[in-house]
Amino acid sequence: MVGSNAPILITGAGQRVGLHCALRLLDDGHPLVFSYRSEREGVAQLRERGAVAIQADFSSEAGILAFIDELKAKAPRLRAIVHNASEWLAETPGDETQAFARMINVHMLAPYLINLHCAELLGPGPADIVHFSDDVTRKGSARHMAYCASKAGLESLTLSFAARLAPAIKVNGIAPALVMFNDNDDAAYREKTLAKSALGIEPGAEVVYQGLRYLLDNPYVTGTTLTLNGGRHLK
Repeated sequence: MVGSNAPILITGAGQRVGLHCALRLLDDGHPLVFSYRSEREGVAQLRERGAVAIQADFSSEAGILAFIDELKAKAPRLRAIVHNASEWLAETPGDETQAFARMINVHMLAPYLINLHCAELLGPGPADIVHFSDDVTRKGSARHMAYCASKAGLESLTLSFAARLAPAIKVNGIAPALVMFNDNDDAAYREKTLAKSALGIEPGAEVVYQGLRYLLDNPYVTGTTLTLNGGRHLK
């Protein structure tokens, strides 16, 4: 990978796509700092591989600022910041405001504050910020409006930070559709979901890592959100 020996920060790396990307970065010999919300098998696995772990709660401003302070103490320089941390909450009657505020904090306020306070840690040399969004922002969601809105806001931040931080720092996004099922997803749900895309496959988390590598390695891409949806927009 193009860049220095400074570590890459990836948030929310304790499971699923974030864990896969973190492990692949380590496989490629890159130092790593990661955040996690709760102890999981994946967190222990990353620690054993030498990654620096920082427990963080991005649901509040205080939690985000505490993370930034600890990050600066443990990593005076960074090669890249990868915002993978995500939250999904049902918008049940009576709890809409709490769910909306929490997802806004995790998906928008945390990247916003981390970028503002930690951009100074990036460089010299190649430097990147990557936001993980969601393909659902392409058409909206009648059932999950708060989640969709917060991820759409993150895509707007991609454009704004790309303009603000150029040319020293590239800022891009990745917007995957569902790339891997949960173990408890039944056959009917899997069949219905696969039918939504032109390619009709469950590609796995590696396609997200391939997208991340492209954005980190290519010196001429900024302000772009890379769509990984198997051709859902064609159906």
